[in-house]
Amino acid sequence: MKNFKLFNIVLAAALTVFAGSTMAKGDTLLDQTHFAKGIKCASCHGDATPREAVPMTKCQKCHNPEKLAQKTKDMKPTNVHNNRHEGTQTDCAKCHQVHQPSKNSCIACHPRFDFKVP
Repeated sequence: MKNFKLFNIVLAAALTVFAGSTMAKGDTLLDQTHFAKGIKCASCHGDATPREAVPMTKCQKCHNPEKLAQKTKDMKPTNVHNNRHEGTQTDCAKCHQVHQPSKNSCIACHPRFDFKVP
């Protein structure tokens, strides 16, 4: 078990260095942001090997969709966190990637929705 924990620590550090060296300055992956706040991989993925995919309900335990929609209510040209397609229940992973750069999925159909996605 100690070897497994050590492996995870080394892997997280290596991924942080690798991702940081391949991305533009100021772009930080969400796994790096979570790791910097002391959130361990197992907090979201569980202890299963291989790692389990993270369902949106797990994101919502820390990121309340209604509060997020209220926080971004003045977003122009629209509030992507409270949209006409899925309200406040849009799957976070449509835009927010954790282990690779996030993407603006809205722009495929809505070219004027040119948002930077953290």
